[in-house]
Amino acid sequence: MIVDKTMKKVRRKIGKYEVGRTIGEGTFAKVKFAKHSDTGESVAIKVMAKSTILKHRMVEQIKREISIMKIVRHPNIVRLHEVLASETKIYIILEFVMGGELYDQIVQQVKLSENESKRYFQQLIDAVAHCHKKGVYHRDLKPENLLLDAFGNLKVSDFGLSALTKQGDDLLHTTCGTPNYVAPEVLSNQGYDGAAADVWSCGVILYVLMAGYLPFEEADLPTLFRRISAAEFVCPLWFPAGAKALIHKILDPNPKTRMKIKEIKQDPWFRKNYYPVKLREDEKVNLDDVQAVFDDIEASGTFSCTAISWSLFCLWLPCNFWYFHLCLGGHQRTSDFKLGLSLST
Repeated sequence: MIVDKTMKKVRRKIGKYEVGRTIGEGTFAKVKFAKHSDTGESVAIKVMAKSTILKHRMVEQIKREISIMKIVRHPNIVRLHEVLASETKIYIILEFVMGGELYDQIVQQVKLSENESKRYFQQLIDAVAHCHKKGVYHRDLKPENLLLDAFGNLKVSDFGLSALTKQGDDLLHTTCGTPNYVAPEVLSNQGYDGAAADVWSCGVILYVLMAGYLPFEEADLPTLFRRISAAEFVCPLWFPAGAKALIHKILDPNPKTRMKIKEIKQDPWFRKNYYPVKLREDEKVNLDDVQAVFDDIEASGTFSCTAISWSLFCLWLPCNFWYFHLCLGGHQRTSDFKLGLSLST
């Protein structure tokens, strides 16, 4: 038999998507590059084994993350297109963002210019404001979770620690996030406003963009948390007066007097060269595909997702683990850690 060597290699297909190379891999998932067969649109497909999800009791966490990403559709948030499943795997079809992490750009450039920092901050505030409007609080905002598209536009990603507003309770109670970016009230174990906590993290990000280093950084957690609670930081001399004033109003340790997003958007420094994103009319969000996928998984194993106490978990892990894996000073990615041990309300 003669084989035509000019035949193109047949690519594996998942639904209407032609799957290509692996572009990311972690403990619990692989990410594949793919293209829509009809439109040619590039996507990223996150592949997770159902057995792994069950084994690590991740059903509720992943179900919540996927549902939230479908709810918060915005030009500056990574878009979740749909969720597919086979007998053994779940396929999460995401927008393909090719510009990498904002974190990498900070590392390469050390610090960004005032205009560049402001532009990213404006897009971040727009995205976070949209989340809050939908009753969603991210709770882990940091440069590693901010991606850049081909045009340099910011995209918020990784909603693994996010929370939804609960009826009858305006406060969140789980201490979570990345220590250097976490608001002081989150550490108090007395409940906190998710919107105010996200705003604090945005302020830390603005500082990092313009300075190239963190406002709060210590070798041990108790000292770090003391400095965060007292808002002990100093802005570099090269910060313009407007940016410095804004950062001080955002990094207010009192969440009740801390600047709110509405006030940030009225700030003179923020408003210069600010072009608010134009949103399409609210799309109808259909969560049927999510429910169908997880009904199938839940039918194969029954358990409840266990919430882990932050204080007990801190005691269990040595301090150098926290510093090396969670602090920006160690520059370590934490996505695998969060997938395995996400803390949820």
